[in-house]
Parts: sequence; structure tokens; C-alpha cells
Amino acid sequence: MREAQTVLALDIGGTKMLAALVRGETVVDSLKVPTPRDMGGPAQWLEALFAQIEHWKGAYGCVGVAVTGIVDDGLWSPLNRRTLDFPDRFPLLETVGALSGVSAIAANDAQAAAWGEYRFGEAEGNLVFLTVSTGIGGGIVIDGRLRTGLAGHFGLLRGQDFEGAGGDDSALEDHVSGNFIAASAAAQRPGATSHDVFDAAARGAVWANDIIDRSARRVAILCRNIQLTFDPDRIVIGGGIGLAPGYRARIEAQLDHVPERLKPQLVAARLGERAGVVGIADLALQNTTQNQVKQ
Repeated sequence: MREAQTVLALDIGGTKMLAALVRGETVVDSLKVPTPRDMGGPAQWLEALFAQIEHWKGAYGCVGVAVTGIVDDGLWSPLNRRTLDFPDRFPLLETVGALSGVSAIAANDAQAAAWGEYRFGEAEGNLVFLTVSTGIGGGIVIDGRLRTGLAGHFGLLRGQDFEGAGGDDSALEDHVSGNFIAASAAAQRPGATSHDVFDAAARGAVWANDIIDRSARRVAILCRNIQLTFDPDRIVIGGGIGLAPGYRARIEAQLDHVPERLKPQLVAARLGERAGVVGIADLALQNTTQNQVKQ
């Protein structure tokens, strides 16, 4: 028998896919696999994922899907093909509904994570969530409302300070994120991942520390701009890079000279990797409850 309070939450990013059974802020069970970017497209990725969680059927009453990119009217499109590439307007909700057999909602992954941190994290009042991972994403909660659509897609901001690598035709996340860190290491350590760069930095490698500092400096500028735009009580930092040891301290070091009234207050995402699935699960449960009330 289905447990009405249990939600199947999916989080699909440029590097990994996470499936979880979520109850409140508790992840009851989970499965994490690499995003099979070279295997077909979203339909094949989802079919493969649902095949691995077939034994969960009957344990959940609705589904929430958090994805990189944007979802409009149930149709999923990429916003930065360097992060994850697939054809525009993929019928995400139709596909997930057919595979799961229950109602589903979908949202951008960072927006879902922002909601998770707002509902269950330690950040009080208005908040902006900033994830630094394979790419950069964000979510905004003001006056208890999650901003959707394009709001919070900070990784797509354009700028001139990219040291000749693309100029204003290149997205910020291409010069900050895990992909940037790994690519920047190629001259010193061919084939290195962002994790390898952090390991090298921890051992004192100057080249690795320079790369990470460059990334953190640009995130610090972004945080200053976010503070001036939204004046949130907190900026919550998440993502595999954002939560890597010492990374937030590097951002904060770049903000030491900023006057107190203008300085953003940075906090680590309390939910960590769970933020996206917990947030989208809560949104899915709210949607199901509202539909039941209307009926």
C-alpha cells in the first residue's frame, strides 16, 4: 500500500542522477548513478533509472523531478549545453508520469534545493541558494515564495572578466564551476577532475590553489551582486564544489574588505546533497495536497 507522505524525488544533473524516497526532510532510501550523457537522451536516461528503482513502486504517492535547465509547462530544455546537452522541450512530466504511474511535478534543481533549505535548513527569512557544482545554479525565496522560471540562473550571467576566454559571449559557470576547474588543470594534470585539483591544492600545489582561488574570486563577485540585488538574510552555498573543504572560506576571504552593510552572509547548505530531492519532494507533496483539496 502506498504511504501518502512518501514522495519519489529525482534530481538529474550534468554529472549524476539521484533517486530518493523522501518523507519530510528524511531520505528513506536512495540510489545515485552517473548521468549517462552518451546514452541516448532524457527518455533513455529516465527509463534506465526507473528500471533500477522498479522495486520502489507502490511505496510513493507522487513524484517530484529536479533538473538542471528549465521546465516550462512540463517540457524540459537545457540552458547551457556544456553542462548537459539534449534536445529542447523534452516532455519530462509526460515521460515521468508514464514511467511512475502517479502524478508528477518538475522544477529546476537549484530552485528545488533553495526551497529545501528554506523549509528544512537553518537559513531564516529571505534567502538565495547558490550551488557551485558541474555548473552553477541558484534559487530565490522571498517572503516565503519560491521564484521560478528563469529566476536564479546565475550561472548564465555574462561578463567581461573572463581573461579572454569567451568574453561576454560566455556564461559565468564556464569560468567558475567544476568543469572549469578540471579544464583549467589540463596543462598541469591532463585528465584531472575537480576533486583531483582540490586534492592537489590541499597538498600545497600552487597551480591548483590558483585555479580554485580564481573560481572563488568570481563567486565572491557574484555574491556581492546577489546581495545588492535581493538583500537576502543569507546566501546558502551548496553543490559539490561549493561544499568542498575550504571553498567557502576562499569566497569569504575575497569579501573581507566589503563594508558590513554590503557584505553577504554565507552559510553552508545544511541539507547538503539532499537539498534538491528534499525540496522537490516537499513541492510535489504540496501540489498533491492542493489538488486533493480542490477535488
